[in-house]
Parts: sequence; structure tokens; C-alpha cells
Amino acid sequence: MSADGRAHPAAPAPTRAGAALRAEAARVLVAVLDDGRSLKTVLAEVLPRWNDPRDRGLIEAIVFAALRHERRYAFVLSRWLSRPLPVVSAKDRVVARLLLVGLSQLDALGLAPHAAVGATVDAVKLLGREGLAGLFNAVLRKATRGAWPVSTSPAIQTSHPDWLLARLEVDWPGRVEAILAANNAEAPVWLRANAPRVPREALARRWADAGVASEPGVAADSLRLLERANPALLPGYDEGAFHVQDLAAQLAVEALAPAPGARVLDACAAPGGKTLGLLAAVGAAGEVLALDVDARRLERVRSLVAWAQPSGAHFEARVADAANVPAWHDGSPFDAILVDSPCSATGILRRQPDIKSHRRETDIGPLAATQGRLLDALFPLLRPGGRLLYATCSVLREENDAQVAAFLARTPAARLVPLEARFGLDTGHGRQRLPGDDGGDGFFYALIERA
Repeated sequence: MSADGRAHPAAPAPTRAGAALRAEAARVLVAVLDDGRSLKTVLAEVLPRWNDPRDRGLIEAIVFAALRHERRYAFVLSRWLSRPLPVVSAKDRVVARLLLVGLSQLDALGLAPHAAVGATVDAVKLLGREGLAGLFNAVLRKATRGAWPVSTSPAIQTSHPDWLLARLEVDWPGRVEAILAANNAEAPVWLRANAPRVPREALARRWADAGVASEPGVAADSLRLLERANPALLPGYDEGAFHVQDLAAQLAVEALAPAPGARVLDACAAPGGKTLGLLAAVGAAGEVLALDVDARRLERVRSLVAWAQPSGAHFEARVADAANVPAWHDGSPFDAILVDSPCSATGILRRQPDIKSHRRETDIGPLAATQGRLLDALFPLLRPGGRLLYATCSVLREENDAQVAAFLARTPAARLVPLEARFGLDTGHGRQRLPGDDGGDGFFYALIERA
């Protein structure tokens, strides 16, 4: 299953269509790995060109698998090829990435070898590089026989950047192996019932009647699909009865737990799932102000709220840098503030595997500075007794526990509020969920009260 719930087929398309599909997957890899583009952005451009949902699902599955294991595959190819493939033109780059396409089908996806090899070799021919067809056939046939070369480097073998593995070994000794495995696993599809309008039990029964099994998670309105299914085709989707949102993200709203009637700030709102949860929590008498610095992403928040209609609460969305308070704040205090801060996203690598190739260790310092700036700017906007939830989808202590510890040390009015064990491991200054915990993403929460 793809990261957004689309099912990919067990069998490939007919020969020419199969070749074109694999060439498309290789183009996506070029855009992400060579041009540095976002996987989400590229897939949003590419997938609509394919009418059959099975084709879209297979392209996505191939690309995700190739990106999750790219470093290991590159190592294997370095041992099997006497020299790298020539990369002179744009088409050469696509052909070179077809080797990753082939290996991901045989290894991570487990597609039938004869079909995967045949269609990938056909893609080489389709791209006008018939002279390389024999080499591709030999390399991919070799991949179906015997053992693959194994690197002595854990970072290469698990396809993680050296710097990230080093940080994990310092931050999470004894848990590194589990984190790495979870990062390379296929992410489950979590959905949030738009309660109280639609209770999750009623939603689960509707899906069961349609032949789709699900199970509840530790978040109050969460449901995890137990089989491949397109969420957009499930009963209730058209009426806004649920939306796609990972378990860990759902828990952020529960950690903040705004009271009915509260005035709440959602400081970094896009893509909007937490905004829906906040609106449902505060009810018809409440108010939620959603901010985001990106106008296009904020429009997604508006669209999601309009589609789901979670409650009668007053809702407003503004394009703004939350830390630049004078530019947007009217002077009225908030009862609760959610700061789902920009971060390294190292807790969601299974959903965004392109982060492995795009994120640099030098990014962490500037991100931590932004996080501190947000905390310093937004905390004074709380009324006395109000609470701020600082959250990230990172697993790095510099962005999480250390960030909160430093904020508390310089802010006498701030007091850490303990959170229940279901929110993750106690780090001393918050709770950390690691990738795969209860099937959810890696996430950090720290609840801070204004004395």
C-alpha cells in the first residue's frame, strides 16, 4: 500500500505499459535524488497522468521502495558494475535510475522476477538505449540469484545518512536498530473519525460491512486499516466522516486537550488535520485561529475544514509567520496554543523517504533556532493558566528535549505539565514516540503551562 492509502497491484501491467510505468518511476527518482525536488510535489505532478489506479499505486510503491533502500542498492550496484553507467544527457540519468527501479521490485516489493526484469529491460529499450539492455538483464538476473553484497557499514546497509545514524546512537542507545527498521517499513494507513459527528465505532462498522477491516488505536478517534484500501473509496469519505492522519499526529490534539469553548491558536497549521481535531475539541462555543506561512498550504487547511465541517466553532485562517506576532495578533490572549514546529522530520522517514537524501546535519541548528524563536514569541500570548503544546515529528533530542529544557530555563513563567505514558517515552522534558510505536510515526510532545 502506498503512503496515502492507495493500493498497488500484485502483478505488473502488460509489457509496453509496464515499460512506460517503470520509466516514469525512474523519472521521479531523477527529480528527487538528482534534482533535489520533494517527493510529494513530484508525485502530485506525475500520478494524475496515469488513469489506472493500479498503475499509480505501482509507480508510487516502486519509488518509495527505491528511496527507502537507495543507499544499499547503490552499494550493491557499485560491486556488480565494473564502472558506473555513463550519464551525459537527461535521458541517461533516467536510464541509470532504472537500476534502482529494478532492484526495488525484486527486493522490497517482491514482484515476480521474470515480469520485473522483463519490464525494466523493456524500459531501457523504450528510452532508446537498446545497447544497455543486455547489461541491465544481466545485472537484474544476478539480483534474482544468490546473495547480494553486504556492506560492513550499518548506515549503508540500512540506507541512512551517516550523520543521522551517529545522532541516533547518541540519542537513543539500545533502540537504534528498531528505529532504523521502522524507518524502512511501509507505513500503515491511519484515519481519524471526525467525532463527535461521526463516532469511530460507527465508522468501523460501516467499513466492515463494505469488507474493509480496521482496528482502533490509542488516540480516541483513530482507526488503522488492516488491509489495502483507498481511503477515498471508503464509506463516509464523501461526507467528510474521516480524514487521513497518522496516529501520532492525532495524539498532539489530545495532549493539548483544549476545553470546550476555548480560544485556540494553531500556529503551524498545514496540512490541517490537527486543526480539525482542535475544532472538534472546542465545540460550537470555541474559536480556532490557524496560521501558516505558506499560502498554498493554508488553502489546503481551509478546504479540509470546509469539507469535514467538524463543529460550529469559529474558524479563521491567516497567512502569517507565527513568530512575527505584531503582524497578525490582535492582543487577545489564547487559552491554548499548538506549536507543531518545523523540524528535521526524522520521525516520519517511512512516509517521506526522500528526507534521507535531502536533510543535512547542518540543517538542525537553524531548525532549532526557529523552534526556539516560535516558543519565545508565542508563549506570552497565553492567558495565565493557559497551555502550549510544543510538538515535532523529529526524534532528535536537540530539537525536542533539549529545546524544551532550554526554553524552561530562560522562561520563569513556564511550567512543564506531565503527560501520560501513552504519549511516549519520558525524556525528562516531554514525551517521545519513536517510529513504529503503536504503529504510529515518531513524534515529540511537551505541554507547557503559563503560571
